[in-house]
Amino acid sequence: MWAKTITGNFANVIHGLNKNHLTDMVIHRSKRMILDTFGVGLLGTSTEVCQKVKQYSKIYSSDISSTIWGHFDFRLPPLYAAFVNGVAVHSMDFDDTWHPATHPSGAVLPAVMALSEAFPQKKKISGLDLLLAFNVGIEVQGRLLRFSSEARNIPKRFHPPTVVGTMGSAAACAKLLALNQMKCKNTLAIAASYAGAPLANAATQTKPLHIGNAAKHGLEAACLASQGLQGNNQILDMESGIGAFYTDYNPQTLPNLQSYPWLLDQQDVAIKRFPAHLGTHWVADAASSVRRKLVENSDISLILDKIEKVIVKVPEVKYVNRPSPNSEHEARHSFQFVACSALLDGSMSIQSFASESIHRPALQELLCKTQLVHPSDNKPSFESLYCEVTVVLWDGNAISDRCNTFYGHWRKPLTKQDLEKKFQFNASEVLPAEAIEGIIETVYNLEKVEDCSVLNMFLSGQSARVFPEKLHFTHSNS
Repeated sequence: MWAKTITGNFANVIHGLNKNHLTDMVIHRSKRMILDTFGVGLLGTSTEVCQKVKQYSKIYSSDISSTIWGHFDFRLPPLYAAFVNGVAVHSMDFDDTWHPATHPSGAVLPAVMALSEAFPQKKKISGLDLLLAFNVGIEVQGRLLRFSSEARNIPKRFHPPTVVGTMGSAAACAKLLALNQMKCKNTLAIAASYAGAPLANAATQTKPLHIGNAAKHGLEAACLASQGLQGNNQILDMESGIGAFYTDYNPQTLPNLQSYPWLLDQQDVAIKRFPAHLGTHWVADAASSVRRKLVENSDISLILDKIEKVIVKVPEVKYVNRPSPNSEHEARHSFQFVACSALLDGSMSIQSFASESIHRPALQELLCKTQLVHPSDNKPSFESLYCEVTVVLWDGNAISDRCNTFYGHWRKPLTKQDLEKKFQFNASEVLPAEAIEGIIETVYNLEKVEDCSVLNMFLSGQSARVFPEKLHFTHSNS
């Protein structure tokens, strides 16, 4: 019998979706998301903000512990493993982005990975179990975002992963725990009371905590619901529930389970090539193209003094309008910084946001010549925005180029080779080569993996030689 409420409908779908519902496209895209998220999370373990939250989390102890990515000898209770690994994923703003706007994987993957280690040893969590729970968490986020038209634009008031990410993490953990419909409803209700964080903390060390908290709080909500804690069983139906975050909240029932259409089947995610706000990726590609035109017959150092101004046409997004960024976090949220860096260097990288890169005189001089323009047709949506960069020279000549879709956007996804290169580069900062190759092989074969604890072992830095008995893949004819 189909539920009479939106919340009951969501609970039925969370409970009812099974491995047979997963399509080849959903499995393919979610594997790419998982591999990319592991990579940016591993790289993020070395950031200052991640070091601080690891130190803070050491005050907690438990008989049950889960892996902290990139650490062989440091484990934490599942809630705080989800928190630390979630912070690591978003610590450099390097994680995937979806439309309507959110970072879908970082809130879910650390939670289900931590929870997978909390089960009794005799209960193995298979790769298919993990894929299903992960995709339930992604799906819930996408469906909730589609209950609001304003969610389709780049946010202005709150950071979306703190709302839909918390709900997605909760749904994923409820699925992994095999909670019944009533407990799934309570999971969503409890998670809603953990949701929300103001966007004012963007471009600070606090923003990565949003993803860590979403992972932790979703896991906590599912665990509390499993113990019988109750909440409002119409949390998704009410304006005072999840509707509190959206002025135009209009919830709808989910499709029938008989032939369930996954949102990830219909639209891929964007996977970033460099660690910064997604909107800056249009800027980087446009500015890099202008740079190539500028240096066709000359060296960039000879051209810099000839530049009168740099005009960057982008949507009006106030928290990414930062003309004079002073820190790596501010630089990651600055249209101006990325435009000038790409003009100077020809491309963006992790090193672009190092202190010495941010404060170099040539860049600071170019920033002073840069201005943003907000054309009326350039809407603040990751689906439709564009960037046009124009360099005006003192002699009156102007060189321009426009980016409508950057490489890495869901309309122009990274190749498998480039995705792997990104993962390998990121993971090599903290893991040995054998563990890196082990993660790649395991993720690509996830639907055949009998015991996904092997992933956590690789993520801690162990090699296949330590536990050959765990490398069991089921064989199929496909």
